[in-house]
Amino acid sequence: MENTENIEKETMLQDRDFKYILQDTGAIYVGARYSYGELLEEEMAAFKLKTIISHYILKDVDASTTLESHFYYMTEDSFAYQTFRELKVKVRVSAWEEKKGLAGKMKRRYKDKIYTLKELAELNLARKKQAGMIIREIIFSKLGVMTFTV
Repeated sequence: MENTENIEKETMLQDRDFKYILQDTGAIYVGARYSYGELLEEEMAAFKLKTIISHYILKDVDASTTLESHFYYMTEDSFAYQTFRELKVKVRVSAWEEKKGLAGKMKRRYKDKIYTLKELAELNLARKKQAGMIIREIIFSKLGVMTFTV
């Protein structure tokens, strides 16, 4: 029983590393481990972003869904895709990359890349799984959020 509790605590600590909200002059960066419900309760999240999520995204998605999961399985024909496209969202992803080393050996390592929403949605699920893709961060354009009418 004690082992299970330790594993749960460790998982919560690891999740907390990927639950953050940062801003600069042009973007809002949101850690992808947030569920939509947690994001709505987060005081650091912009009010307009919370309003957009509650009015547009939660119509089709459960509040317990994480951003990571939702963006991983998102397709171009979903309403959420259309909404996030209007917000000019980009997604930071980590994926396996194979590269030849000096000795000619193939080395595998995780590499971060920022995808547009369109690029990510165009990748099929098998390709995402093959590359070991992990959605790390959702980047909202402040201009996109500002010009979005609620």
